[in-house]
Amino acid sequence: MRPSNPKEKIIFALDVSTLEEERHFVRLLQTRVGQFKVGLELFSAFGPEAVKVVREGGGEVFLDLKLHDIPNTVSRAAEGAVCLGVKMFNLHATGGLEMMRATGERCRLLAGKMNQPQPLILAVTVLTSLDEANLREVGLAGPLSDRVIRLAELAQKAGMDGVVASPQEIVAIRNRCGSNFLIVTPGIRPSFVPPGKDDQKRVLTAGEAIAAGADYIVIGRPIRLAADPVAAMDQVIAEIEEAS
Repeated sequence: MRPSNPKEKIIFALDVSTLEEERHFVRLLQTRVGQFKVGLELFSAFGPEAVKVVREGGGEVFLDLKLHDIPNTVSRAAEGAVCLGVKMFNLHATGGLEMMRATGERCRLLAGKMNQPQPLILAVTVLTSLDEANLREVGLAGPLSDRVIRLAELAQKAGMDGVVASPQEIVAIRNRCGSNFLIVTPGIRPSFVPPGKDDQKRVLTAGEAIAAGADYIVIGRPIRLAADPVAAMDQVIAEIEEAS
């Protein structure tokens, strides 16, 4: 299940506001990435059509909605992801063991009935935009890394395929959860992007994240805003090839 080709390890974040922009980046990067991330911005505006654009363009979809609600609600929403044919989707690990377990069971049953592969289900640990000071603000004291590892272990116990976690927790999760547990890593800042140019706080380069043990990296803004997105993505691919 773990990708081996450097390009397959890249998930491009389609954080755009129109379907025209989405189609543009799918056409531009389809041969250079393994998946396209459809997140809240696109899905709230266009719903399943945003997924359809990627699929019709020959791409695979990571549906990044970070589901978090009671078990019945999340598991039924996840059935919609199965029907859309996405390769991967996520939910929040803080929703708890029962929510994650119920979602996995429903998705397995529905995928079996539809005779299609079950999407990979990932649990979000702690958002890469947060640091320990942010967690203290909402009443969550203690080392951030400990919280990430605890949530990763809970996700694994619930039968999730892996987690979404910052680059800085990759090694600890890999050591605790083993080689078959997928780690998807946002918070990627390519070596050609100066520090402090985004809202991510716990970051590494693409090469550093892969070398640390990430299976997939998620990258968007540094490519999307580059003068030449294709050339910028090729630099990211080169970083991964060097680290692999």
